[in-house]
Amino acid sequence: MQGGLAPIGTPAGVVVEIACDESGFSGANLLHSTEPVITHASVDLSVAEAVELIAELRLSPFELKSGQFLRRPDAPEALAPLLAALRGRCHVHRIDKEFFLVERVVELLLGDPSYRSLTREPRPEAHDLFVARSAGGDWDEFLGAFAEMVRTRRRGPGHPGAARFLRARDALAGVGGPAAGVLGRISDARVAAIVARLDDGDRGIPPPLEPMIPALAATVRHWSGGRRQVLVIHDEQSALTAARLLRLQRALTIGDGLSALAGLVVADSRDDPRIQIADLLAGVARRRPDGFIHAG
Repeated sequence: MQGGLAPIGTPAGVVVEIACDESGFSGANLLHSTEPVITHASVDLSVAEAVELIAELRLSPFELKSGQFLRRPDAPEALAPLLAALRGRCHVHRIDKEFFLVERVVELLLGDPSYRSLTREPRPEAHDLFVARSAGGDWDEFLGAFAEMVRTRRRGPGHPGAARFLRARDALAGVGGPAAGVLGRISDARVAAIVARLDDGDRGIPPPLEPMIPALAATVRHWSGGRRQVLVIHDEQSALTAARLLRLQRALTIGDGLSALAGLVVADSRDDPRIQIADLLAGVARRRPDGFIHAG
């Protein structure tokens, strides 16, 4: 197991322990994936409770994956008791990959590209810019140009991605409305400055194409409620390195020198039934969002 951030000493105050997993993650490939949505699920079950729930649902090892579970003839009937058992004991954070990219455009080029920005709600400019989603080819080119420009494994300084992005910005501004106002505030100078920071390997900027870190931030904020610390048990995820988690921990403050993130322990989902339940929940929420909402 790699990654994670072990708690230092005994967490102070009230601590909740949650187990997490995701569904639909495709790495930095946010635009050319068959999965337009990522779900990050968490449960606060004990190991014994998770084992009992799996036994009650009579799930086989194969059905602990949502695809197999939903292919059961009795899936709708089996889903209802699962969600009933998890009511008040689970949370699902949903990420639209295109909107995630729009958030990153706004934070990098108009806001504060820091880990602290991941602890807040999206800036209103992100919603204004997302209106341009109906622009077709200009929209696709804009997001593609942005993703190319901020990719951390680009071809070194001087990569032409910035020029492509600026052309795409100007073309998309032709849609008018609120989106044009947002695009008009993205200056050439700010684009150049951000590209220079990325070229220099500025680690104070969260990885622009990495949705798992903001997903984890949202999950921790939910369970913390601004009052208690959260200890996370998570399936292995390459994006959750110790260095990134430490920066996020420092950003998720709840007062008195404490962080909402007490620590993150990496575990193998095959050995932890809590993660298995979180994995199943994430997959069901992604594949059957309407049924999930109505049943839950």
